[in-house]
Amino acid sequence: MTRPLDGITVVSLEHAIAAPFCTRQLADLGARVIKVERPGAGDFARAYDTRVNGQASHFVWTNRSKESLTLDLKQPAALDVLKSLLATADVLVQNLAPGAAARMGLSFDVLHKLHPALIVCDISGYGEDGPYRDKKAYDLLIQSEAGLLSITGTPDDPSKAGNSIADIAAGMYAYSGVLAALMQRDKRGGSGQGSHIDVSMLEALTEWMGYPLYYAFEGATPPPRTAASHASIYPYGPFQAGDGGTVMLGLQNEREWKLFCEVVLKNAALATDPRFDSNARRNESRDALKAIILAAFGALTTAQVVERLEEAQIANARMNSMSEVWAHPQLQARGRWQTVGSPAGDIPALLPPGRNSSFDYRMDAVPAVGQHTEAILRELGQSDAAIAALQTLNAI
Repeated sequence: MTRPLDGITVVSLEHAIAAPFCTRQLADLGARVIKVERPGAGDFARAYDTRVNGQASHFVWTNRSKESLTLDLKQPAALDVLKSLLATADVLVQNLAPGAAARMGLSFDVLHKLHPALIVCDISGYGEDGPYRDKKAYDLLIQSEAGLLSITGTPDDPSKAGNSIADIAAGMYAYSGVLAALMQRDKRGGSGQGSHIDVSMLEALTEWMGYPLYYAFEGATPPPRTAASHASIYPYGPFQAGDGGTVMLGLQNEREWKLFCEVVLKNAALATDPRFDSNARRNESRDALKAIILAAFGALTTAQVVERLEEAQIANARMNSMSEVWAHPQLQARGRWQTVGSPAGDIPALLPPGRNSSFDYRMDAVPAVGQHTEAILRELGQSDAAIAALQTLNAI
């Protein structure tokens, strides 16, 4: 079955997470993604750790199904190769340092004149203009600037998200932006012209901060940091069972509160206790209610607590470890894990979210540094002598 992006070529000057996360998803849909890396070391994310058979966890996650082309873009001969490649491409994605692509003659304005159909997606910390344009941006710094740390953690300690949420947000908007630009270019009656997408990590994560921003509208008190609990709904969050396991639960209305008291806590009278007979009162009396819940759960195992919550049809979840997620029965039952190749052998990989009845996602190997360089150069018409000359210059 053909995939939605079969026949689309994406060239990416990418490192770390935001751009690779975007382009891996384009590859999932069938696009040919040519990843331009530095000769030798390649994308510096390759060296973040060695947790996956000697390979970096971030890298194997975001770089399957790509081709690796090594070019030293500081050398004119290598830059000429890249420019020749762009003549055959549909999309350029880049998240180099601010201004780096433009200094190499790879700004949208320059490229649009040469290749009017080319879509250019620039990903940066703060966007291509404004007072923060040249400011360095890493995931933790953007989490801080976007206010995420101010509402995440405990009352005493702000905490960052445990994954690269700012990079992921930017990668998602870059991905959807590229899809929209391809549709705009290629739809019936469209102009056939490429467009420029300017994605800011700050703007992407600030969009995801919409609820707390509006909660604090016009100077109102912002949501407090409540660890894994909800800022305004209670009981909602983690509670420990007698065997040391943690159960997450969430009550949304008074009907569920009544069932929770009757079925889970086995204390029907508690439902009408004036301290707890509305969400607002339960929220005000968190400490007292928490002690009651923990006393009841303390006499039960995690499995017994979950069984009672299921009987009462109260939303709940286990707080799984990474090993438990690898073995999650729901992911196993739906066949969400597949095997992909890598330079260090086969590894498991999660299928992209969203099963589609009309095509299968592309799930190809994670590339070695420069694995496809010679093949791509030959596609561009480079002779063996020309390739050897580039190798002598260490340009590839």
